[in-house]
Amino acid sequence: MNLFERYLTLWVALCMGLGILLGKLAPGTVDWLRRLEIGEGSQINGPIAVLIWLMIVPMMMKVDFAAIRRVGERPRGLLITLFVNWVVKPFTMAFLAWVFFRFVFAAWITEAEASQYIAGCIILAAAPCSAMVFVWSYLTEGDAAYTLVQVSVNDLLMLALFAPIIRYLVSGAASLEVPWQILVYSVIVFIVIPLVAGVLLRNWFVSRRGLTWFDETLMPRFAPVSMAALLLTLVLIFGFQADNITGKFSHVLLIAVPILLQVYFIFALGYGLMVWFKVQYNVAAPGSLIGASNFFEIALATAIALFGPESGAALATVVGVLIEVPVMLSICVMCNRTRHWFPDYQSE
Repeated sequence: MNLFERYLTLWVALCMGLGILLGKLAPGTVDWLRRLEIGEGSQINGPIAVLIWLMIVPMMMKVDFAAIRRVGERPRGLLITLFVNWVVKPFTMAFLAWVFFRFVFAAWITEAEASQYIAGCIILAAAPCSAMVFVWSYLTEGDAAYTLVQVSVNDLLMLALFAPIIRYLVSGAASLEVPWQILVYSVIVFIVIPLVAGVLLRNWFVSRRGLTWFDETLMPRFAPVSMAALLLTLVLIFGFQADNITGKFSHVLLIAVPILLQVYFIFALGYGLMVWFKVQYNVAAPGSLIGASNFFEIALATAIALFGPESGAALATVVGVLIEVPVMLSICVMCNRTRHWFPDYQSE
C-alpha cells in the first residue's frame, strides 16, 4: 500500500475538518458549489461528479472484462462471493441499520435522521468493492487473476442490480421515496459512464503500448489523481454538511456501529462458506474481502444524487470511507493467521 492508502483514515479525518471549516468560514462559496448541478433537477452535483469520475475511471481501467471467459474455472469461490454480495449483504445491512437507528439509537437521533442513516447504509452495502480489493488480495496473497474475475462479474451485475436493490430496500427499511429517474441518472453517471470509459481507455492504451506498460507504468500514475479526487470530494461534502454535523460528531460514532457489525459478519459468513466448501485459500481470502469491503466512491455519489450532499445518507457513506482501511486491514490479518484452515492454499 502506498502512503495515502496506508493512512487513508487520517486523510479522511483531516478532510472532514477542513470541509467543516470551509463551510463555516465561506458559506456563500459552499452554497454556490452546492447549487451546481448536471442537468436541472437532477440533484447530481457537478463538481462532485467530476471528482467521482476522476476516482472511478482509473479503477475501472484496472478491470479486464475479457477475464470473464475464465468464469468456469474453480466456480465455487465465485458463486459464494456472488451469493454473499447480492443475496445476503444488502438485506442484512438494511436489517441492522433498521434495528439500530429505529430502536437502539432512537433516543439520540430523530426519526428523519434515522431514515437518512438507514438509506446511506443500504446504499453503501449495495456496492461491493471493486478497487481496494486488489490491495486486500495482495496483502493476503490472493490469486490476482481470479480476483480480477470476481471483480469483473460483480461490476457487471452492479449495472443490473444496484438500482432496484436500493429502491426496494430504502423504500422499505427507511420509508423514504427513492426517485426512480434520479436513481437511473446516478447509475448512468456514476457506473455506466465510468465503466465504458474505463474499458475503452484500457483497450486503447494496451493496444498501443502493451499490457506490461499499462500495468507497471501508466496505472501507478493514476493513483495520486484518484486519491486527490477522493480527498477533495470529502472536503466538499463536509463543507456542504458543515451546519448539519457541527455538534453531531456522536452521530458518526453511532453510524459506525451497524456498519462495523455488518463488515465483520459478512466477512465471517463468506470466509466460513469458503472453508466449508473447501475453496482454495488464494481464492477464498479475496473473495470474502470483496463482500466485506464496499465500493464507497459509487455509494457516496449515489447518496449525494438521491438525497443531496448535505444529507444524512451522504454522511453515512462517508463513515464507511472513514473506517474502511483500518477495518479491512484487521480482516487481512485474520485471513493471514487462519490460512492453515486451507491446507492446499498454495496450490493452483
